[in-house]
This record gives sequence, C-alpha cells and structure tokens, in this order.
Amino acid sequence: MDSALGTRPGAGRVTIGDVARVAGVSIPTVSKVINQRDGVAPATMLRVQQVVEDLGYETSLVARSLRSSRTGVVGILVPEFEPFSTELLRGISRAATGTGYELLAYAGLMTGADRPGWERRSLSRLSGTLIDGAIVVTPTTALSSSSIPVVAIDPHTGPEGHATVDADNEAGAVQAVEHLLALGHTRIAHLQGRADLASAQLRAAGYRSALTAAGIPVDECLLRDGGYQEDQSAAVARELLTLDDRPTAVFAANDSSAIGVLRAAAEVGLRVPEDLSVVGFDDVPQASTTTPPLTTVSQPLAELGSHAVQMLLTMLRGEPTTDHVRLPTTLRVRASTGPAQRPAPGR
Repeated sequence: MDSALGTRPGAGRVTIGDVARVAGVSIPTVSKVINQRDGVAPATMLRVQQVVEDLGYETSLVARSLRSSRTGVVGILVPEFEPFSTELLRGISRAATGTGYELLAYAGLMTGADRPGWERRSLSRLSGTLIDGAIVVTPTTALSSSSIPVVAIDPHTGPEGHATVDADNEAGAVQAVEHLLALGHTRIAHLQGRADLASAQLRAAGYRSALTAAGIPVDECLLRDGGYQEDQSAAVARELLTLDDRPTAVFAANDSSAIGVLRAAAEVGLRVPEDLSVVGFDDVPQASTTTPPLTTVSQPLAELGSHAVQMLLTMLRGEPTTDHVRLPTTLRVRASTGPAQRPAPGR
C-alpha cells in the first residue's frame, strides 16, 4: 500500500483499483462506498471517501448510468456559442447550483443547410448514457419524441409539442417601435431576423402592428432581411441608409443586427442618434458597450434559463409541469435613440 494517503499511484486516470490499493480495501468495498450502499463500516467508509477526494477519483458517466439509469447530468444544447446562448448559459448555471446536477454544455455547430435537425442528432449522441435531461436553445423541430425530458428555450416553431420557455417577442417589438414613434419618427425601417424562427416572425408582427395602430402605412421597401447576423445586417443597412428617402430610425430584430446598423451608419457618415435612431432586441452585454450605447428590448435571459432549469428538474422528478412559460420584455433606453431630425427650413 502507498505510504501516505493522497499519493497518486501513477500518471494517468485514477481507477477504482488505485483507490482500493491506497485505502487498503477491496474494489467491491470502494464500489459500495461511491454508490452509497450499505455493508461498510463507518471508519472504512470515511477512509475510502478521503482517498477518493485526495486522488481526485471520478466515476465514468457511462458506467454510472449503466448501474443506476441516471447520470446526474443535464445537457445544455445550443446550435453555437454566441452572445444569446452564452447569456442563457449563465442563467442556467446559476439556477442549477445546489440542485445536485452537473451541466454539460454542447454545441451542435451546425450551419447553413446542415442546421435543421441538429438538436435531434445531438440528443441521440448524449441521451441515456451521458445526460438525464436536456435544455435545448432555439431547436429547429419539435422534440416531443425525445427519450429523455427536454425543455426548449425560444424554439423555431414556437411553443408546440414540448415544454417551452420564451419571451414576449411581439410585445417587445411593439415597445421598440412605440418608443421611436414617441420620438417623432415615422419612417422606421425593420431589419428582420431569420424567416424560419417564430421569434423573428413575432418581432416583425409587432413592428407592423405598432405602425398600423399609429396610422402609419407599412412601407415594404423599409423591411430587409438581416438574418440576425451583424455582417448581413450591415450590408442591407447600407442600402437603406443611402436611399433618397432614407429611414430616420431602424428597429433591428436583435442586437447583432443593430450593431451592424451602427457600423453601416458610421460608414455612410450618419450620426447616431442625431441623424439616425437605432433599437435592437435581446440586451446582450455588448449592447451597453457600443458607440453610442444601444437602446434595446431586454429579454430576461437569466430568468429564461432559470425557468428552464426549474421545469426540467420538475420533469426529472416525474411531476407535472407547466407546458409553456412566456416572460415579459423591458425596453432599455440608452443613447442610440433621439428625436427625429427636423427638416431644414425651405426643404
């Protein structure tokens, strides 16, 4: 036996045999201790637990799942690690603290034509042997057929067929446009999000309904596809901002698109907010550090993640849960919006 507890019995991964050798007990005894089974003397149990801690022994998730049908791990599946999903992960991590569950963040890394169905492929790789349940961010399809409990955050198709958490996208868009109208803007452009996302469709609907309620016809020439992407939005914004009858304000479907608009405005020589007002959506951390700081509709990203964790844990306990939680949005007014510019005398 090693002369002192905590002496690592060699390089590489610590095995259950290493723990047994250092503790001076059999492998079955170590197994009973780490699986919290009866039949081990208290003093022996304490000694084995101390060796496990000293050596940093970790049981295999796969082996653990084979023994108990549970891994104690929740998967967080995102299509990619970008500002929106990163902020959700922060909220999920805080909410999961102290629950007894560990988190496994997994990016599908699907782009272009490969994007649809990424979450089903990811779930098939992870479910059963690595994770007990999953929180899936912006899934492309319904996940009601999953073999493990699943909660979706902001799904592409909206709250259909599975437990869902989202924000009130349409009401948030109305808030954004009403803010611009109150500043005297009537020629307001909208950079739409991805057409296949329910969130983008609802934000476009809010834009339209706010203008209609104000008695302002929707000018289809002022709607462009920003795709929720900064570069794409900057390109279409340059087109809008160089029109003879350009917009005096832009409501972008997310903050990345709004940041693209700020870039385009600087490139064509427009000042924000003196010449152009810009509003985004999401309130990711970068929104408060742009020049000027971005007025945006704040989604409660941490709360979205927290609610998703609570719903999933309820499902894992086998208890009934709410099918859909929709959280309110809040307008964050910063320096990127101001009064509509008055026409010069005689013009």
